[in-house]
Amino acid sequence: MISPYSNSRLWRVVLVFAMFIISNGRTLNSNYPKIRAVNLGGWLVTEGWMKPSLFDTIPNNDLLDGAALQLKSMTSGKYLSAEHGGGSIIVANRTFGKSWETFKLWRINGTSFHIRVFNKRFLGLDSNGVRLVAYSTDSELTSGIFEIIKKSTNSSLVRIKAPNGLFVQAKSEELVTADSKGDGQWGDTDPSVFNMSITEVFHGEYQVTNGLGALRASKIMKNHWKKFIVEKDFDFIATSGLNGMRIPVGWWTARDPTPPKPYVGGSLHYLDKAFMWAKKRNLKVILDLHCAPGSQNGYEHSSTRDGSLEWGQTEETIQETLRVIEFFTSRYAKNPSFYAVGLINEPRAPGVTLSALAKYYKAGYKIVRKHAPNAFVILSTRLDGDPKEIFPIATGMKGVVIDVHYYNQFSPIFSSMNSQQNIDFIKTNRSSELQAMTTSNGPLTFVGEWVAEWEVKGASKEDYMRYAKTQQEVFGLASFGWAYWSLKNVNNHWSMEWMIKNGYIKL
Repeated sequence: MISPYSNSRLWRVVLVFAMFIISNGRTLNSNYPKIRAVNLGGWLVTEGWMKPSLFDTIPNNDLLDGAALQLKSMTSGKYLSAEHGGGSIIVANRTFGKSWETFKLWRINGTSFHIRVFNKRFLGLDSNGVRLVAYSTDSELTSGIFEIIKKSTNSSLVRIKAPNGLFVQAKSEELVTADSKGDGQWGDTDPSVFNMSITEVFHGEYQVTNGLGALRASKIMKNHWKKFIVEKDFDFIATSGLNGMRIPVGWWTARDPTPPKPYVGGSLHYLDKAFMWAKKRNLKVILDLHCAPGSQNGYEHSSTRDGSLEWGQTEETIQETLRVIEFFTSRYAKNPSFYAVGLINEPRAPGVTLSALAKYYKAGYKIVRKHAPNAFVILSTRLDGDPKEIFPIATGMKGVVIDVHYYNQFSPIFSSMNSQQNIDFIKTNRSSELQAMTTSNGPLTFVGEWVAEWEVKGASKEDYMRYAKTQQEVFGLASFGWAYWSLKNVNNHWSMEWMIKNGYIKL
């Protein structure tokens, strides 16, 4: 029989333990196990590398929004360049192509473009309508529409028709004008002929919808949303040892059914379906804002137009993103599968300042709590930033999770590692990083993206299996859990469905 004193002491222990749980952010949904999830990447947010066929029918699909061009004069062998990076004339005197010699496309159609230079000014003609300059910051000026004409479909030789109907030519290293008839023989003695090299391309939501055009984009994207992820996939998730999914979404989905151009409506309908399918199978949904207005990292998976990072640099981008979070949170708050919301994916330092991010995270947290008091709030760490810099922002917040992404790729340190070295890196470096982030009174930790792919060439199936198993074990130490990238992908090792069905991953 327990004495009254023992009973009182027991309750004190229970109370202390409960307070610890509260301080550790686990008061919300505390009966649930750790997340073992998969990302539904490439579905409601386009990433062309995951499904390249989406871009197949776009005319001149090498000249999409953001394509970075360098143009070398065939007569002089010198590159066109925006003097001072923009705000001045265009010259043709550079021996090597670098930043000022790079021009980015804003696509109007398959052959017509606004052309942006290094400091975000646009090509145009001077007051005399002849000399090429880069003064304007306004892309909508009709005087700045240029046409790129290829010698042939697969040729790198091009002519550029200017707004005055004549062709650009490099008359000398300091004089680039639009006054050629462009009727020469495409030889190296014609100053209107340039060798075009494409140094960077983007294959995101902006590129596919703007490239296809409104009517075709609406049809093709709706067909993609309908078929890429279907209800049977949720059966597979539920029976494979997973208990949830992380769904990347774009800010324009909150503006359905009439999102701003070039985005097309319909994605919200399929997001609604995802929540319905998850509810039927008792699966948890982590809704992740992958694309914020203006792009938070300049990568195609954030739907950047041309690689620029503009989120957080104006108050309006922050306020618009908060409206997006409020829309999603209020819409799904009553769905029992709505488990967590990621306020923004992979903001990149230093373009996104810590002060702007802190302001947004604090306001976003309050919005989520207003509508969904039991949902976890996920704060993503900054790319190229210190993960622990987010911790002070989370002070005083309950049910908060810090999201880190771990890939043994995208860095030179992995290029020479063999299979065992990669596995050891997970066991030592990644585990110590997670351990350093896990504190008794801090936020929970979440490996929101990882994959059993690496830079190793010719690795055996057994190597991949050991690699995947090691990551499951180490990332399983994260106090909130993990999510694999992604369920489906044309690249097999990036597809969790393929990896499970072919015995590479066992849960």
